[in-house]
Amino acid sequence: MHHTKFGRTGLRVSKLCLGTMTFGLQCDEAQSRAILDAAADGGIDFIDTADVYPLGGGRTTAGRTEEIVGAWLQGKRHQYILATKCVGQMGPKPWDQGMSRKHILDAIDASLRRLGTDYVDLYQLHGFDPHTPTDEALDALDTVVRSGKARYIGVSNWPAHRIARALGRCETKNLVGIASVQPRYNLLFRAFERDLLPMCEEEGIAVIPYNPLAGGLLTGKHDRTVPPPEGTRFALGNAASRYQDRYWHEQEFEAVDGLRATAAEAGMSMATLAVSWVLSNPAVTAPIIGASRPGHLADSLAAAERGALPADLKARLNAATHVWRAVDAER
Repeated sequence: MHHTKFGRTGLRVSKLCLGTMTFGLQCDEAQSRAILDAAADGGIDFIDTADVYPLGGGRTTAGRTEEIVGAWLQGKRHQYILATKCVGQMGPKPWDQGMSRKHILDAIDASLRRLGTDYVDLYQLHGFDPHTPTDEALDALDTVVRSGKARYIGVSNWPAHRIARALGRCETKNLVGIASVQPRYNLLFRAFERDLLPMCEEEGIAVIPYNPLAGGLLTGKHDRTVPPPEGTRFALGNAASRYQDRYWHEQEFEAVDGLRATAAEAGMSMATLAVSWVLSNPAVTAPIIGASRPGHLADSLAAAERGALPADLKARLNAATHVWRAVDAER
């Protein structure tokens, strides 16, 4: 597995990042550990999680994913780059979520306990909280880094204009700067090519996109004529409606049909094609790949090893999915 520079920092990370939001609900602990083992065997040493994971479980299961990852990391923490996130609701009180200084400082301590470590390499805001001044959140993140509890900070699910303002505020106040952005990005969701990705290239911000397989739709395994299979992201707890709203539409299925033929002509699986396309964007640092079984990682690992897509194939994919550059980024 090749390693790549993490934005403008001196850090280098594996070209793929393992996403863990399936751990603890869609995958039990034994299965989760098997996925972690397979990722490590494939050379992935960059792991992303969040305090609200597993996906689909709500507050009743929040934190379980971090516990599973933390238990697996015992005795080998120094061998991995570890990222986690806060902002989501972790308790019944109004201050148990959001970007307030109180919540961020409480949340990092709780994550470190669950992860069994005294620091994370990357601490990220999982979303934007319009009820908290951005300066307050940035100041709290600065405290987290300067206290040694995180090495770098990042944001996820922030639009370009909010990140641009945050960058300016960090410079003005001499705070630790934003090192990375975690946006949704795949062949069926390309809205961030219009502003966010070019801005990250210009500012030297690492991009670690999630959903490179569109929740699994880009594997080609789903059938539009039947309901989403149990156990998939399209039928998983309180996350099901979000994923169906994003991708479970006739237009997306028609695109998948065309991409299936393109993948066959190129001699690769649909999943390898989809991840290779994400990797081919020069703004992208390391796509976050998820799995519900160890074998699901093989196609993504193949994408990381095969190198750049041929220019003509990339152009063909761009043309076939160009309509999704115009999709509302909030969808």
